[in-house]
Amino acid sequence: MIRPLEKKRALVTGGSRGIGAAIVGRLARDGADVALTYVSNPDQANETVRAAQSLGVKALAIRADSADAKAVAAAVEQAVRELGGIDILINNAGVAIIAPIDDYRLEDLDRTLAVNVRAVFVAIQSAVKHMRAGGRIINIGSCNAERMPFAGGGVYAMSKAALVGLVKGLARDLGPRGITINNVQPGPVDTDMNPAASDFAKKLVQQMAIPRYGTVDEIASLVAYLAGPDTAYVTGASLTIDGGFTA
Repeated sequence: MIRPLEKKRALVTGGSRGIGAAIVGRLARDGADVALTYVSNPDQANETVRAAQSLGVKALAIRADSADAKAVAAAVEQAVRELGGIDILINNAGVAIIAPIDDYRLEDLDRTLAVNVRAVFVAIQSAVKHMRAGGRIINIGSCNAERMPFAGGGVYAMSKAALVGLVKGLARDLGPRGITINNVQPGPVDTDMNPAASDFAKKLVQQMAIPRYGTVDEIASLVAYLAGPDTAYVTGASLTIDGGFTA
């Protein structure tokens, strides 16, 4: 079996469920040792770890709230220590707090920016100290950086749009070191937080060129491609995978 990520070491933030768990599984299938962070459900995190280990790789779960910058930096250091280094960083942890502007609480703004933006920067800054040429950094953004079709999502869209500028700028910092950095921008994806069978999903599907929700495995496939050896010339990009939601 071809395992393009053999001997690579990866950290996936927010990797215990949904898109994050699918990414952990795909990287493990491709041969990478994987660490994941989680916040509140150790049983779910350990289940994802066991599934990765069953594919013949080393895997571990690290409890870390991405709203806590010190916890994020410590998680990177623990992953480096236990895996023997880091070659791939996937910034997947995120929150989506939706509310009208008149009712939006400042503490929710602060948490959104802390998790969706500051934690990404902290994890990158911590990881690149240990990365060698060939390193890969991939942020999970959102198609809402380009299109927010309903009220109440302005802060979430802003936080994901911030990642577009971040990768463009950091591509200049990291390119000379042989490290690439990109965003993956999913559209509607079938998860427990946003199920494809909901009334909300039915409304979104009507706005899509491909009239269905995406799957977590489809997102993980694009992430694995960017993490692999065929994308050394791709950096500073935001790659949208949304069934034509923003078309």
